[in-house]
Amino acid sequence: MSKKNILLVFLMLLIYDLSVVAQNRPERPNIIFILADDLGIGDIGAYGQQKIKTPNIDMLANAGMKFNQFYSGTSVCAPSRSSLMTGQHTGHTPIRGNKETQPEGQWPLPADAVTVAKVLKGAGYATGCFGKWGLGYIETSGNPVKQGFDEFYGYNCQALAHDYFPDHLWHNSTRVDLPNSPQDQQVYSAQLIQDKAKSFIEENSSKPFFLFLSYTLPHAALQLPKEDSLFTFYKKSFNEQPRATASGWTGKGYQPQAYPHAAYAAMVSRFDLYVGEVRQQLERLGIDKNTLIIFASDNGVHKEGGNDPDFFNSNGGFRGIKRDLYEGGIRTPFIAYWPGKIKPGSQSNYIGAFWDLLPTFAQLAGTKTPAGIDGLSFVPELLGRKQQQHRYLYWEFHEQGGKQAVRMGRWKAVRLKAMAIDTQIELYDLKTDPAESNNVAAAHPGIVSEMASIMKKEHIENTDFPFRL
Repeated sequence: MSKKNILLVFLMLLIYDLSVVAQNRPERPNIIFILADDLGIGDIGAYGQQKIKTPNIDMLANAGMKFNQFYSGTSVCAPSRSSLMTGQHTGHTPIRGNKETQPEGQWPLPADAVTVAKVLKGAGYATGCFGKWGLGYIETSGNPVKQGFDEFYGYNCQALAHDYFPDHLWHNSTRVDLPNSPQDQQVYSAQLIQDKAKSFIEENSSKPFFLFLSYTLPHAALQLPKEDSLFTFYKKSFNEQPRATASGWTGKGYQPQAYPHAAYAAMVSRFDLYVGEVRQQLERLGIDKNTLIIFASDNGVHKEGGNDPDFFNSNGGFRGIKRDLYEGGIRTPFIAYWPGKIKPGSQSNYIGAFWDLLPTFAQLAGTKTPAGIDGLSFVPELLGRKQQQHRYLYWEFHEQGGKQAVRMGRWKAVRLKAMAIDTQIELYDLKTDPAESNNVAAAHPGIVSEMASIMKKEHIENTDFPFRL
């Protein structure tokens, strides 16, 4: 055989081998993590909501996997998001509370934090964060573009995010001034954020991307664009009569709302419409089958700005709301949708939490999981395979005298006033008492003792957020 023919055969074999490798190597999916703000587990139709319409999110559940026992990082915004970003529970993650800084923003993630965005960017993903950040001002190490995001658009400061008609947002490190004032509300921030997020998807549709879509809906204030059709629909549906509100709002605190029931419902439904737009865009671009969408909420439902969670049964019958470590404060609606990969209509009882997202996304991206995290990858659960389980989950909360909680199998322990000495641990059997109405600590001293040991072990003191155990 001539040298020319030998070379030709060699090239053909090389091409064949490369094609076989490509066929056997799973294509890395795009990852979209959609996070609602202060949405209760019971606010979604798929989790039992009767008064608010959420057809697009319900569709994700019906065509994907609905998780029944998944938890947020904790029961308020910043530490819950820190847990999500770092893969560490709130006894280890750098940000433990909602600590404000000047001139705006919250206590920053440190420069050496290992975040989901850094991990995925290092794996070759385009990374974008659109919505609320709350983990450090632009001029600090907490700037999202310093924490692994190629593009950021939205609210740097979660306190400023209490107004849907702000005078500015941020695009990367540039302030974007808006023509809004308390007396002249022209531009609705949620729509701006949605438009920018869709542009990010369009611009990165030909390569792997990670989109953290951190909506501010339906956090207070209860505000909507003028002549919002959803607001009109719910006012009529609820036959809601206007409440007296203070006139001449100056921009301080939450803007009063005369129709709080209709406003909250309309904000949840608007959120649902945005979710539907994202899914439809993926289909139009032909990338829906290679995109994993995960939907969750950062903590339990709020009772601020006139909101009435009891009217909607927003906590789904669980005890507690935002700022509680009972189930209603931390158990989140959690849905995964991945056409062709996740079995439609499946349900999961995997007991997981936000710190599981970093190792899950790392595995999907085909990159190494960082050391020093608390999470487990739940990729096997998504694909219907055998899933490793946590022995327990741990939370802490740094307001109201401190709180701690542990979930271990059927058992749930809650410790209030945890910054004091020798406060009692409550114990609940979630298998028989998911509403946490019957404290059985006295009947199970051995389990209480084990829970106390876990609480002591899992809290690592942080000088920026002292717990004073």
